Amino acid sequence: MSVPNDPVILLSFINTKLRDFYPSLEELGKSLDVDTKEIIEKLRSINYEYDPNQNRFI
Repeated sequence: MSVPNDPVILLSFINTKLRDFYPSLEELGKSLDVDTKEIIEKLRSINYEYDPNQNRFI
């Protein structure tokens, strides 16, 4: 599956997927076959970090 390239759209996309379908970022990465490290870096570029306790980027 292709994920959005724009960081702001990616943030919304990933947080929605995490909220609705996946118990962790790792599970999302496996299921969607995406590199979670790339997602983390791209969202870090707009000052968002993954919080595993909340299972979302904040």
